Amino acid sequence: MAPDGTKPNSRQMENKEPELEENEETGEPEAETEAEEEESEPPSHLPFAPPSEASELIDDSTTVDPSYVISLIRQLLPPHLDKEKAPTTEENLGKEETWEECGCILWDLAAAKIQAELMVDNLIVDVLLANLHASKSPRIKEICLGIIGNLACHESLASKLSSLEGLIETVVQQLFLDDSCCLIEAFRLLEAAIQNSGYASWSEALLSEEVLIRVLWILENTLNLSLFEKCINFLLAVIDNDDVAKILLEPLMKLGLADIAVSLLTNEVEKSGDDNMLERTEILDKAISLVEGLSAVDDFLETVSFKEKLIQCLCKILKASDKFEISEGCNSAVLIFANLLADENLVSILMSDFSMLEGLFDTLPVVADDVEARNAAWFIMSRILGEAVNKFSKESLYQLAEMILDKIVIIEESMNLQLLEEPQDESTSNDYVGLHGVRASITRIVQIIEKWLGDKSLSRQGDAVERAHRLLNSCSKFL
Repeated sequence: MAPDGTKPNSRQMENKEPELEENEETGEPEAETEAEEEESEPPSHLPFAPPSEASELIDDSTTVDPSYVISLIRQLLPPHLDKEKAPTTEENLGKEETWEECGCILWDLAAAKIQAELMVDNLIVDVLLANLHASKSPRIKEICLGIIGNLACHESLASKLSSLEGLIETVVQQLFLDDSCCLIEAFRLLEAAIQNSGYASWSEALLSEEVLIRVLWILENTLNLSLFEKCINFLLAVIDNDDVAKILLEPLMKLGLADIAVSLLTNEVEKSGDDNMLERTEILDKAISLVEGLSAVDDFLETVSFKEKLIQCLCKILKASDKFEISEGCNSAVLIFANLLADENLVSILMSDFSMLEGLFDTLPVVADDVEARNAAWFIMSRILGEAVNKFSKESLYQLAEMILDKIVIIEESMNLQLLEEPQDESTSNDYVGLHGVRASITRIVQIIEKWLGDKSLSRQGDAVERAHRLLNSCSKFL
């Protein structure tokens, strides 16, 4: 699943949550002043943007005096006072606070295209680069990366940014910082940069094995949820852009991206134990979205060292009793299975697990609002039910028939929803494959129920027979 298009972020509007756990990548926080403690403000390396006029300046429709923007840029000119290089005096702190305040306002203003173009024309990138080279302050680096990240979201600036001497190399080097906030902004910047017309220069700069190993190390080791999400969003952007994928995806896969992604997912699912309840849905959703993106890559399954663990993990998600709590995970799970069903062995594995089949039917209401996931669920069923009709013993087939009848309400609701959304022109609709999967599944369901009804040796309850005829009637509307 590809990530949503990257948009500029606003420091005024961004609600930055504190880390839930200590992150070994994060630099030590600086001491708060008494005034900051009284006002319950965050540490000085992670303050919010100034709550003054910045919130009124991020709209394109708002007129901002160019001289004001230029004056803000001038305030960022080095040399600035670094806490590691100079004594912390009242005067120094005042200058640092001014720098930070001006930087946060510019960060907000850079979200607007007009202001962003004005900033670039007035050499803001040169000023920010000078600060990135000279400063050792994580907060200053974070603000610099945040401003450049917003600039990179504007396609009109893509060629200018990609051609600025030293910019790409300097940004890539920031991936080796140990501060989580800086890394978050670095990944957001890179995600935006590889999605615009300057993608080639950025992708080639990332091609170094040292850089790619660092990216994978962060993915595998960070405890910071925001950094975890940004890292995955960047990797999904790589997968989603075919041109970028041609440059970066193969070396990433060779360095173990597939195994790391699957390991992150399986470890998260295994933490829930055997109670069919899954926790930490934010981490689960991001981890499985990465596996979903990779599952569409050719020969993905061949690159995974522990295929069985992946299959068991996906089955557990579909068997979970709290499916609506992990709806995004269920959507991704069926999409991954649909991508992997070219492997005939997988069809046999799924076919032999009745609880998995039951979980797949129970997933239909969960994926109802996601057309792609719903079509994938029906496609999986068409493959499994087709194998079942041909290979199941009579006893197993009749057991399957009774399970299908127990799910009659779910099946009918999903069929009715599919009928309402049936495309007018199947030859050109993206839903053609999904519609084919629904019809194939319903054809198999009819065959299974008719065989069950036709066996006179069976002892059946009256309501079961009634449900069987009702289901056949419902299926006839679709065929």
